[in-house]
Amino acid sequence: MSTPIIPTELVAPIWNPASYANRDAVEQIFATLRRDYPLAMCEVPGYKPHWIVTKYKDVREVSRLDDIFHSGDISKTPASIMAEAMMAEYSGGKPHIFRTLVHMDKPDHTEYRNVVKDVFMPQNVATLKDGVLASAREFADQMADMNGECDFAETIAMRYPLQVICDQIGLPREDHATMLRLTQWFLSYADPDLCRPGSVLTDPEQQIKTWQIVYDEFKSYYTDLVAQRRAAPRKDLATLIAHGQIHGQPMDERGMISYFVIASTAGHDTTAATIGNAMWILARDPGLFSRIKADRSLISGFVEEAIRISTPPMAFVRSATQDYELSGQQIKKGDRLYVSYLSANKDEEVFDAPFAFQPDRTPNRHIGFGFGSHICVGQHLARLEMRTLWEELFERLEWVEMAGEGQWQESEFVCGPKRVPIRYKMN
Repeated sequence: MSTPIIPTELVAPIWNPASYANRDAVEQIFATLRRDYPLAMCEVPGYKPHWIVTKYKDVREVSRLDDIFHSGDISKTPASIMAEAMMAEYSGGKPHIFRTLVHMDKPDHTEYRNVVKDVFMPQNVATLKDGVLASAREFADQMADMNGECDFAETIAMRYPLQVICDQIGLPREDHATMLRLTQWFLSYADPDLCRPGSVLTDPEQQIKTWQIVYDEFKSYYTDLVAQRRAAPRKDLATLIAHGQIHGQPMDERGMISYFVIASTAGHDTTAATIGNAMWILARDPGLFSRIKADRSLISGFVEEAIRISTPPMAFVRSATQDYELSGQQIKKGDRLYVSYLSANKDEEVFDAPFAFQPDRTPNRHIGFGFGSHICVGQHLARLEMRTLWEELFERLEWVEMAGEGQWQESEFVCGPKRVPIRYKMN
């Protein structure tokens, strides 16, 4: 069987961060791929060939088979041949500047995940309810003080989950803004509004330069904190990471700084994206708002549907360690696979009316937190944060509507709204 090839003009936009400012257009690209090229190869100039994995069943299969489809051997996002060479130069020959959980395979992935996994088990996350509720009420109070109009994305969605995770790490409140700034530089490096000041977005080296700068800034910040926690442990994530053991030995510097990076960035940015998009959806649909306002039992389903619709970490790249047949296509050892969770969560064969927002969707087997051993370690905390905030807001909001045009971030990796201007009335 010959390998199906996706037309370059169809697939190239998903490689471009600027394309994601028009979310509907990107969604239509993936809808076309699911229909016409559900598992096919793309050859975008300047990049090595990639399989594009769009169907729910294939995304789950690849995500489950960690030994066959590695996470740590190549860049986690599509990187040009030039960018890969630069990454190796900056990192001393490694395929990544960072070495977080998403960049690892077994046995290291298991060892690193075990450092904090107990904290994020459901029974332990439940003990955080009071602190999360206090933060939710604090931000609801801030919203009430804004005279009925705000940019919900910037003032609430981006900052509330940031406060929750930074409190858990053990960071002083005055440093939370630093973590937000570095998160945006890292994950929204190509967005003209969120990127590092002075970035030249037309420079093909910009992404790698920015990631190195972000790594160095995190290293500068967390080196002192690690020393403090080793000298005087506390009951926080910083202490767990500072004392983390990997294969019976202290964590190396790169692994430790990268651990703080993923906790300080992915620990809030994906939740922020989901919360921001959920408000955008609500503010455009008064019927949906009224329905949930009248029946709060729908909030849990509302959160799950928001995760499915939003899917902030949209894709990861994996590489094949051996030949493997996937849905009738022959994957060869060394092949790269662009695994699209965004597409899988809209698969028409799995989700009825996949573009409709249905808070009572049952079952809702989305994979917005990933699948397999790499499923998000913080998923239970994220759900608690979202449910708690929406319970508070539905209690106090009387109505809400858009007060202008919303805007998506320009990011091909983790993507959410950067502007959600709303008008509202709160009690």
